[in-house]
Amino acid sequence: MFKTALRATRPAILAARAANRQQVSRAFSTTLRVASGGPPPPELYGPGAKPGTVPTDLDQSTGLERLQLLGEIEGINVFEEGPLDSSRIGTRADPVRVPSYDVERIIGCTGSPADSHDITWFTLRQHQLGRCKECGSFYNLDYLGEEQTGEHH
Repeated sequence: MFKTALRATRPAILAARAANRQQVSRAFSTTLRVASGGPPPPELYGPGAKPGTVPTDLDQSTGLERLQLLGEIEGINVFEEGPLDSSRIGTRADPVRVPSYDVERIIGCTGSPADSHDITWFTLRQHQLGRCKECGSFYNLDYLGEEQTGEHH
């Protein structure tokens, strides 16, 4: 009888050992950050729909889509998609400033006055002047994000 009981519990014991072994030997990349110099980033996922209901976009959206939806609720245009100043042509000495929270941004120039040429797309990078090949207008990235201190892996 004792042998039968041991035989019945053996799969559970082996599963428990395997679970303990997996926790101890998990990869470094999946371990939790303990003290990395700041709070963890906000979790951008919704609570999900209640059972028996159809989920809304706010319930099931995640990541950048959820950030955009939460911004719209607060009345904030998260991605700042408004047009740039097209009343003048930017020069080397006085370029048109482009606000950005990233170190690079793709912009489109339509000339000055607006729509004087077809839209020309190019990538504008921090610490570099960008120039439209069609009209010659200069652009400068106005970086609004936090400065990188080089404290990364």
